[in-house]
Amino acid sequence: MAWTETASLSFVARHESSEGDAAAALLEDLEAFRVEQEALFEEVPGEVAVVVHPRPLMLALAAPWLPLARMACAPAGRRYFAGWFASGEIHVLSPAALERRASAVPGSREALLRSPRHEYAHLVLGANTPSLPPPFSPSTFRRYLRLAWLCEGAATHLAGQVPHMRAAILRRMREGGRPAFPPPARDAVVLGGTVLSLLEREHGRDACLALTSSADPDDRGTGALTAAFGHPLDEVERLWRDYLGELTAI
Repeated sequence: MAWTETASLSFVARHESSEGDAAAALLEDLEAFRVEQEALFEEVPGEVAVVVHPRPLMLALAAPWLPLARMACAPAGRRYFAGWFASGEIHVLSPAALERRASAVPGSREALLRSPRHEYAHLVLGANTPSLPPPFSPSTFRRYLRLAWLCEGAATHLAGQVPHMRAAILRRMREGGRPAFPPPARDAVVLGGTVLSLLEREHGRDACLALTSSADPDDRGTGALTAAFGHPLDEVERLWRDYLGELTAI
């Protein structure tokens, strides 16, 4: 199948020729999302390449850090590693591939279809936060793992995926034992966003934006986390566990 390009104001998508309409719709959604981020962040990347992969294997081959990140993730979250990011570009599965990847549980499809937003959110966060990637190297990937709760959690929160992750959160709570706080790399995709959602509920969006820009990888961001909530870490953890209980209550 031949590959072609579709362009919008801020993005250029490279995709299979049969995916032209889907790629155009994907870019339209990314443009709307970019406008939302312009109201929140000082720097919002433009001229971004969007590589749309029709199959997961092609995505993994094009983004070699992705399989490593997925391996570090608990089973409940691996499905949601459906894209990756690098300087000036994001790699995503096609909408049809995302539909196929979704499970039958409520919210899975909706969360996965927001994957392009999630990957672009990484570029926005990296452009405004020196401690977060891109770019990637062995040292920055180690930093990514230390701050995965914030890196993945903030992207999940900004992309609007957290409300659709209830089933994945339930699975993680049932399968993985008591999660650590802040969530380690294995829980970052599923649980990281809940930290940001709780912070926004308690202290507003500005507190979330301040947290994303002030985290120190040397302490896993715990100093910025306690400053954002205005409580000692053990009190923040108690609030977070109560919040997880609310999210998973039947």
